[in-house]
Amino acid sequence: MSTTAVWDRMEIIRHKGRPTVNDYIPLIFDDFIELHGDRYYGDDGAIIGGIASFRGRPVTVIGMVKGRSLEENKKSNFAMPEPEGYRKALRLMKQAEKFHRPVICLVDTPGAYAGIGAEERGQGEAIAHNLFELMRLRTQVVSVVLGEGGSGGALALAVCDELAMLENAVYSVISPRGFASILWKDASREKEAAELLKMTAEDLKDFGVSDYTVSEPQGGAHKDPQAAAEAIADYLEGALGRLGGLKTDELLDKRYARYRKIGSFSEK
Repeated sequence: MSTTAVWDRMEIIRHKGRPTVNDYIPLIFDDFIELHGDRYYGDDGAIIGGIASFRGRPVTVIGMVKGRSLEENKKSNFAMPEPEGYRKALRLMKQAEKFHRPVICLVDTPGAYAGIGAEERGQGEAIAHNLFELMRLRTQVVSVVLGEGGSGGALALAVCDELAMLENAVYSVISPRGFASILWKDASREKEAAELLKMTAEDLKDFGVSDYTVSEPQGGAHKDPQAAAEAIADYLEGALGRLGGLKTDELLDKRYARYRKIGSFSEK
């Protein structure tokens, strides 16, 4: 894939009209009831979560919130969660486990917030704890990358039984700008970095990180949010159907094996 093609996707997922989790939840789920707070410190506007009905079955929905205006983005901290956001998500996941509800995570973040306050309140520990608990959560977990999947901030909601990415979504250890700034000390080379990162839906499926690619309307999801939502819903129905026939121990074994096989190396 050419640099231009990769960068075109970056521009599509950053389009101001691209649907966010606040658009998708009412289009995909019924009777959504939002739940707030981590029961330790407070609430986090960067992560929304609650209980909903999906095609007649109860589910727990957790998503990262992007805004369309400056005010919306300020409320959601530009989709960069703080520790209490990850702890809220984990609280809802453990509740879902208790009542045997599937967990559906909608990922869309440039990464976890790296501010001093977040670090003081245990940002790294909160992310690590989510990874640890998700790996052994005794219920189905399905994650969908809607736009950006940035580093550990995204992974904290993406340790799952199946991972899907929208056609134009990206998923990477770092942003192209961050990559260029660190490797070449030149942020202007971010388009070149985007190519080298191999972060598109096709790349991640080839690497075995993503399981499915969800098609988008021509030109991006913002061209027809309803069609994009229906495509996501159809994928989710199929995923829950595939996972629903597995016994819990088999589900956990497959989840463990899924992550053990990711990656490649060579010896000289």
